[in-house]
Amino acid sequence: MRSVKNTPTRLRGGRLRTAGLMVAVGAMLAGALSGCGSTEPRNLLDSIREGSVVLGVKFDQPGLGLYEPDGNVEGFDASVSTYVVNHIADELGVPHPEITWRETPSARREAMIDNGEVDLIAATYSINAARSKKVTFGGPYLVTYQGLLVRADDNSITELPDLDNGKKLCSVTGSTSAQNVKAQLPAVQLQEYDSYSACVEALRRGKVDALTTDEAILAGYANFWKGEFKRVEMTYLKDACVKDALKKAGSPFSTERYGVGLALNDTASQEAVNKALDAMLTPDAGDASAWNADLRESLGNAYVDDIIARGDRPDSKFPYKPDPGDLDFLDSPSTPCPPGLQ
Repeated sequence: MRSVKNTPTRLRGGRLRTAGLMVAVGAMLAGALSGCGSTEPRNLLDSIREGSVVLGVKFDQPGLGLYEPDGNVEGFDASVSTYVVNHIADELGVPHPEITWRETPSARREAMIDNGEVDLIAATYSINAARSKKVTFGGPYLVTYQGLLVRADDNSITELPDLDNGKKLCSVTGSTSAQNVKAQLPAVQLQEYDSYSACVEALRRGKVDALTTDEAILAGYANFWKGEFKRVEMTYLKDACVKDALKKAGSPFSTERYGVGLALNDTASQEAVNKALDAMLTPDAGDASAWNADLRESLGNAYVDDIIARGDRPDSKFPYKPDPGDLDFLDSPSTPCPPGLQ
């Protein structure tokens, strides 16, 4: 982000590093830092006062969290983290803290917070009821939905039913995203890879026809590989029963609200994070906000324009702007499946 210190340097040259190099870099850094955490959760406010914070992000997701050779991380998650800690420092009347970036694999996020390895995590970290029992969330700072990524020159897939013609759909191993599509379109040939980067490479080479996951993740790849991909919106084709809850035809496949993970019961830091996110979302004199500017820089104007237009449609089921501090959705009851619906 242009106006905030410690912001990641944007990539030049338009090519993603190989998956092997990314894994190696992440593994080396994770190993170097493995002994640095305490056995108790950190307190974000105390760390900021002391002048040094450890921020957890992804290292291999263009547009959200991508590790740089100079030790910085670029992407929207990294920009949000940086804005938050610097805004809190300003509110506390202390200098902006020194930032150390820490790779946070999805499977280890709760453990890394609980073990004191990081002060916060912003790493495509969807807020849900199960996770909220283990960590305290600030935010949400981004609302996103499940979508498809296809090659830009492939005009055979313009809506979800087009996959039901023997198309090959890619997602990561164990992903519920692809399984949800498979349930609606049984003829889809599901191909599972160990990472989204591997799926993207398979899509580029024509080994698969589409990739499915959160639209924000897809937008990051599309913005990085400019001109090579396009996104396709997804909604349920018919009423479906998913985890004993009714999904109505026309509704999004999933609604993901990304949050800032903090130590459990650290409500003081949670309030400070939400206040910072409110400031980030507040328009300035030119009717723009730091949140909007960073989202455009990280994920591209096309993505931001699309989600704004979609959210403004009459009776839209795709609101795009987050409401930090509003976690009421965690307690919203789901609609039970009617008898006989699979």
